[in-house]
Amino acid sequence: MNQKLSQEDKPRVIVGISGASGVAYGVRLLELLNACGVESHLVMSRAAQVTLSYETSMKVSDVEKLATVVHSNADIGAACSSGSFKTLGMIIAPCSVKTMSEIATGNTANLLSRAADVALKERRRVVLLLRETPLHLGHIRTMATVTEAGAIVFPPVPAFYAKPKSLADMIDHTLGRVLDLFHIDAGIVQRWSGEKSRPSPT
Repeated sequence: MNQKLSQEDKPRVIVGISGASGVAYGVRLLELLNACGVESHLVMSRAAQVTLSYETSMKVSDVEKLATVVHSNADIGAACSSGSFKTLGMIIAPCSVKTMSEIATGNTANLLSRAADVALKERRRVVLLLRETPLHLGHIRTMATVTEAGAIVFPPVPAFYAKPKSLADMIDHTLGRVLDLFHIDAGIVQRWSGEKSRPSPT
């Protein structure tokens, strides 16, 4: 007998946007999740709101309209702060070193890091699009610590084999690969098909 999916069983992903440069990743991620029929829960830091004003012409309200549900970063009692709230996991795009450090140490002073910490303790996917370079030893050690806790550090490095024609192409390919980790196929990844696809150098 087929059972109907309850609201609780519908696929949902928590989307965090921190204050690191690259807010376009978070904005586009919300659009892709919506197109894939995945419920998105947005947590946006105050620093992210400032970055948004620097890097785009969008307003915070424009970004919030792309999400299914919006949570204040100060609301540490939000649904996604509990492990009993079912999700596929969390993506922080972009992720600052500060946010990564909070997650790595379990020092969760806001909903952005608390939601990630909860997802990790529930053994759910947590993907961090770390936007920082160059890296000093402290950064690298923190990356190792958060990886040992179960997170995936995913610097948004462009894939040039996909021959991107624009910044939008680069963003889409990266986010498509991120969504692959959640078994969500957005249909936007130029997948490598082996040696046969390699053009002749002559």
